[in-house]
Amino acid sequence: MSTFKTPPKGGMTDAMARSAAALTATQADSHGGDDDPFQEGDSIVYAAHGVGRVDRIGVDEIAGTKLEIIQISFPGNQMTLRIPLSKARKSGLRKIVTRDIVEKAMSIIKGKPHVSKGMWARRAVAYQEKINSGDLIQIAEVLRDLRRNVDSLDGSFSERKLFEAAQERFVSEVAVLENKDPTAVLQALTETMKAA
Repeated sequence: MSTFKTPPKGGMTDAMARSAAALTATQADSHGGDDDPFQEGDSIVYAAHGVGRVDRIGVDEIAGTKLEIIQISFPGNQMTLRIPLSKARKSGLRKIVTRDIVEKAMSIIKGKPHVSKGMWARRAVAYQEKINSGDLIQIAEVLRDLRRNVDSLDGSFSERKLFEAAQERFVSEVAVLENKDPTAVLQALTETMKAA
């Protein structure tokens, strides 16, 4: 198994990854843990990387130890990840959200933006942590707060990049859930944000 390198500047930090994994583990525990195990072919969300697909679940021998491994591919960034199945949920892996959660997220997006007057650098870190949490509700909060960037040149380059990252995460998960083309989901999301 390959080791992870330090992320580039602006990427996910160890603290952010631990925070996202802890949140996901808490959510999994509140939903009954592994009552609904992962299956080959499932579409899933990994907190740090977004929507992926379970390619294989099987036993591999690593450093002389046999482990049950879940292998996930992320077509969007041409990456494959292998995680011990016993640690999958704690590492930030979860199933695609339900329609109820999408509806809650959409109502958040339609709400009034919460704009803090604090330093942009701190707000940017907070937004990045929300995006990397893999939690659709937190991603919706980023979209709500930065949505003025939907169809304008307002805001900084970093604001725009955060907005686009949140939008991509949101659209990719909803597209899988609803079995729709991501372009159609993006168009509907954009219209919702413009109308808010």
